Amino acid sequence: RATAFRMLRTQVLQTMRENGWTSIAVIGPTQGIGKTLVATNLAISISREVNQTVLLVDADLRRPSIHQYFDFAPDFGLLDYLRDDAELKNLFVNPVFKRLVLIPGRGTTSESSELLSSPRMINLVKDLKSRYDSRIIVFDLPSLLDSDDAMVFLPNVDATLMVVENGRSTQSEVQDSLRLLESTS
Repeated sequence: RATAFRMLRTQVLQTMRENGWTSIAVIGPTQGIGKTLVATNLAISISREVNQTVLLVDADLRRPSIHQYFDFAPDFGLLDYLRDDAELKNLFVNPVFKRLVLIPGRGTTSESSELLSSPRMINLVKDLKSRYDSRIIVFDLPSLLDSDDAMVFLPNVDATLMVVENGRSTQSEVQDSLRLLESTS
């Protein structure tokens, strides 16, 4: 599996560098297809490059789960920042991987699309993108067809990676997702 993520990392970084991009959203048509697994492993793989730092943001305010991949319970999460004015410095978590920092999710909300499109979130993305030239920001977003969360957030990122699962993602789900993605360009 590590080889597959190294290959994905190389393709993603080549495209991002060619275009001067620093942020990417990882999405899927529906939940349960491995989107967060891909976002997490992509971020880890990118962090293994000597000249590259990565910030992995759990922007799935409905089902945050990145912290589970790193086996910890966060004290603060993105929702605390957006809704409760937690300080940004309290959100950052350094897992065991060098050059990788997380902003985990914690708690859930039914107002996720409103918070992801809020001025506070838009300003946060701008701030994160401008802080470090060598940093790639990977946003793990909710599924496209389950809510409008990803749709309202995608204009804030430079690139999108859609994860589909063979035998689980249907052709119509993929086509519907691609149509929605075209409307965000």
